[in-house]
Amino acid sequence: MPRFVLLTHDHPFLHWDLMLEAGGTLKTWRLMEDPTQPATSAEITISAEQLPDHRLHYLDYEGAVSNNRGSVTRRASGEYRLIEERDNGLDFELRGDRLNGAATLARTNADKSDWSFRYRAD
Repeated sequence: MPRFVLLTHDHPFLHWDLMLEAGGTLKTWRLMEDPTQPATSAEITISAEQLPDHRLHYLDYEGAVSNNRGSVTRRASGEYRLIEERDNGLDFELRGDRLNGAATLARTNADKSDWSFRYRAD
């Protein structure tokens, strides 16, 4: 199964990078909140932004990011199973050390940069 990683990234502001292994790269989204924090409901929705693909190197990396772009720390990792991919998003299942459940990434506007991340823990 392909792998995923959630990195805490402190530049240019505190956020979390969700990276999904796909086709030799990591499809990456910047999440504005930490999805591993206890939610008040069974399902959470977090504002997200799609970023350029990253190197597979980040699946196992923690530390300084080149060009003075802060540092990253692994928050969660594991494997994921793609359930459905559509033009406006994807549904998948996360199986990892801190995230286990159903997830959806969906575009929220026409310019395709703004997304939402919906997660429901098992």
